[in-house]
Amino acid sequence: MLDAIQALESRFKEEAYAQIFGMKIVELCPGRAVIKMQVTEEMNNIFGSTHGAAIFSLMDAAFELTVNSHGTVAVALSVNLSYLNATHAGTTLIAEGREVNRSRKISACEIRVTDESGKLIATAQTLAYRKADPLPFL
Repeated sequence: MLDAIQALESRFKEEAYAQIFGMKIVELCPGRAVIKMQVTEEMNNIFGSTHGAAIFSLMDAAFELTVNSHGTVAVALSVNLSYLNATHAGTTLIAEGREVNRSRKISACEIRVTDESGKLIATAQTLAYRKADPLPFL
């Protein structure tokens, strides 16, 4: 399993989309991922607060790593997302993805985004389809 974790960490560091947002892995283990991102002015919406798409991108990255952490390909089926509090440039956001149930074909996860003080910013309940294929970069 360690090979899958190391491969995911390496791939994520190279992912251009994650680099655009400055996302960094804090912790990655089977069924759990913690990622952080520093909010910048470029991530603002028309009201001067963090755009929901930027927050979703962080959550989706945590989801991606969480469900693929077992070494086989998993793809998103659904995401039910709730935005709870606004953030602004300069805030560090932390997304924690945690697998709450895993069967042969389905992975259910909870994703929570907090700021550096622990204030809850957003939550999501997600489902992924688990393929039998090993990660292609292993």
